[in-house]
Amino acid sequence: MTTMTMPTPRTPAASPDWTALIDAVRDAGQYPTRAEAERVTRIVLAALGGHVTGEERVALAHSLPREAARLIADQIPATRPLTAAEFVDHVAARVEGATPATARWDVSSVLSAVATLVDDTLITDVLAQLPPGYALLFGRADLTPAP
Repeated sequence: MTTMTMPTPRTPAASPDWTALIDAVRDAGQYPTRAEAERVTRIVLAALGGHVTGEERVALAHSLPREAARLIADQIPATRPLTAAEFVDHVAARVEGATPATARWDVSSVLSAVATLVDDTLITDVLAQLPPGYALLFGRADLTPAP
């Protein structure tokens, strides 16, 4: 007599926790405190949330810790896409004392940490919907041909 076993339900891969994300940002950006890394992470993810839309936005939010997902999902979609340079300037305006150079560091620190925690295919899909230049902010080579 053969016994039938019930299939085990698949559980989605656990998303990283908020502390792991903040630690990854702190390491990437070499921030002296966890509080500073968290402040920058919140600003950058909130800014990103308005520029990633559709299925990619949902998938990105689902792949990140709950706090990060809320920062992305709670944003109203932008009326026009920002270039990578405009995005950095947008973040610089929200980080007290930031210069374009420090804002680029902050953005790159957060987005490159996010890229290490999220599936490569999803990052590729997110980059496909953003204007050219964002790949470098995610720690990837920008292989888009110049116009």
